[in-house]
Amino acid sequence: MRAGDRNAAFRSRGWIRFDDDPALQNWVQVARTAGKNAVSDPQLAQWHVCQGTWFVGVDALPNDEHGRVGAEPLRGDAVDFITDRFGPLPPLHKAQVSVTYPGYPKPRDGESEAGFRYRLNRDAAHVDGVRAQVPDRRRQIEECHAFVLGIPLTRSDPDAAPLVVWEHSHHILRAAFADALADHDPATWAQVDVTDAYVAARRTVFETCKRVIVHAQPGQAVVLDRLLLHGVAPWADGAGADPEGRMIAYFRPVLAGGVAAWLDV
Repeated sequence: MRAGDRNAAFRSRGWIRFDDDPALQNWVQVARTAGKNAVSDPQLAQWHVCQGTWFVGVDALPNDEHGRVGAEPLRGDAVDFITDRFGPLPPLHKAQVSVTYPGYPKPRDGESEAGFRYRLNRDAAHVDGVRAQVPDRRRQIEECHAFVLGIPLTRSDPDAAPLVVWEHSHHILRAAFADALADHDPATWAQVDVTDAYVAARRTVFETCKRVIVHAQPGQAVVLDRLLLHGVAPWADGAGADPEGRMIAYFRPVLAGGVAAWLDV
């Protein structure tokens, strides 16, 4: 696919997959070893949730701000696409290492029955950075990400708790958030309660947008629009993966410019 076609597809659908990239293979091998080490690290034990069926792995990959793991640089078609579309890579956080196992999902500690049903039946569909506050669970735009980059580190079957997205949902959510914030001072946008707008927009997405399983293997990569509704499907009976489980590294770097930049196309 030509660069212009990639950009057009990404703008329309809200996601794109890059296939079989030799430039990424060495990074994947090193990151997979680091991911395995993270899963067994006692200092990261709090990330084993859902009764052992999910290792959340926030900030678990020991990469540097350029994405390098050990001596291996992060590079390839997906990185080139990101820099062409969004500009130079911002400083990268330590990547999430998300690992699911057969039986996912089980209820998470403290999760309500309604919350678990949403995880089970709606793939825990969400927009990254729109966070529920305690104790009332009202939502604010807490983290503004530039993009979401997912890099599979293990092989898995298409129905082994894959990433799922709702195509074109970023258009609906972007409009809903912009409308909810329109009557507020931009300086306060990060403190505005967007719960009602978010819930209504998700409902519209579920009714009107196509749910797509985005299956990818090591050597491939996926880029999501920062406002695309996405989640993780349950692990289907009989689905298989490498012994380490279905392992994906995710980068979600913070976007300079706050909520205004986050809403910008």
